[in-house]
Formats: sequence, C-alpha cells, structure tokens
Amino acid sequence: MGNSFGELIAEAAAVDVAGWDFSWLDGRATEERPPWGYQKLMGERIGRAALALDIQTGGGEVLAGVPQRAGKAMVATESWPPNVKRAQENLRAKGVVVVADEDEPPLPFADGTFDLVTSRHPVTVHWGEIARVLAPGGTYFSQQVGPDTGHEVYEFFLGPQPLGESGREPGLARAEAEQAGLEVVDLRTAELKMEFFDVGAMVYFLRKVIWFVPDFTVEKYRARLKALHERIQAEGPFVAHSRRFLIEARKPEPG
Repeated sequence: MGNSFGELIAEAAAVDVAGWDFSWLDGRATEERPPWGYQKLMGERIGRAALALDIQTGGGEVLAGVPQRAGKAMVATESWPPNVKRAQENLRAKGVVVVADEDEPPLPFADGTFDLVTSRHPVTVHWGEIARVLAPGGTYFSQQVGPDTGHEVYEFFLGPQPLGESGREPGLARAEAEQAGLEVVDLRTAELKMEFFDVGAMVYFLRKVIWFVPDFTVEKYRARLKALHERIQAEGPFVAHSRRFLIEARKPEPG
C-alpha cells in the first residue's frame, strides 16, 4: 500500500466496490458492531422458519454467513444488477433463490407467503408490503441505519447539514410498523464509533456507500480529500459515529 496522497487515492478509486463485503477496509478503517449480534439472531430465526425472505440482500454476504436454513425455502431480493449477480454466486450453495426486484412496491410475492422477513440496512422500508407478504404470526426482523449516521463524514465534504431530520428515527419505524398492522416486539438502539486511518479508506467507503455524498467522485472532491489526508497525517484517524437500531415486528394472528 502506497502512503502518498496520489497512491492512496488511485488505489481506492480502482478497486471493485460491488457487493456488500467491506474486507478491503481491514486495517484501514473500523466500525464498532452493535452489541446484539444481528447475523446470529437472524440465523436463529431462519432456523425456526419454513419460508424466509431477505429483502435488499446486497451481495448476499450476510445471509451467506448464516449457517441455518429455512425448513422449506429461502428467497432474497436485490435491485442493483452487480449485487444481484454477486448474491446469486454467494447464495447458490445455500439454495437461496435470488430475485431481481426494484425495491418499489409491490414485492413480487403473494399475500401471506413468508413466516419470516429479514433485512439488514435497508435503504427504504415499505411496511405495507412487509405486512402483506408476512403470514399471520410471521415476523419481520431487521437491523437498520439510525438517524444522523456518520454525519461527521458528510459534513466534512458537504458542509453543515440539518440533523434530526433523516427519517431514520427508531420511533418513526415503530409508528410506521404499527400503522401497517404489525406489533413491535423489540426495538434497541446503539451508537458506534467509526475510524478512517487513511484517505483511501474514505474514498472506498464513499464509492460503496453512495448515499453519504451522492455526487461523490475523486475529481470533484479532490481538494477536500487532500485536506482530509493532511488532517489524518497530522492528527490521526478521522472519527465519526454511526447509529443502528434493531427492530422486530410480528403480524398478529386473526382474531
């Protein structure tokens, strides 16, 4: 790994960012994990399910790392074509059917099909569709990105932004779930530390997690990247904070 600004930028700009695997950042950036262990809890629920659906599966990395299988069938949806291909490769051995879906209602499944629906870090949550495809007594289990996550990152590039207006508040998720007819049985929150040890790690992150700085390119933000490089060289890692929440909601039985 080169240490000059130009080398770091060039390396990070060239690497493939398809899928949802962040192992390229090992040793270059860190993010604390929530205390509840979503993947383990997800696996336990899949092991009890007959028909399970994972929405916005990305490259299927999270689901592929779950040892359990649903009793009858598992399905996953994803909208971005490079991720669809990656998910099919990652999930074929688990027998998961990957469906290309635009992440817009309606989901391409019949009413009451699944007794478990999962989703890790969904970009959008269509609660009415989740409630529709869940069987009575079925469960939605999801880890989501909380409000103002990583605001230190996007404010560094975009300047001050309004906080507390993200639409990702846990209380809002609870209200929308209940409005869709689901009963929220668990809701937990966590604030987690993020550290970027070199400017290349930030370039990779912003190329992969495109909603942080939606118009990001190395060329457009070269001056800010240079300033970030100099700051890290002088002061050490760039620190930000992410927020996560875990939500579990159940579709009531009739009557």
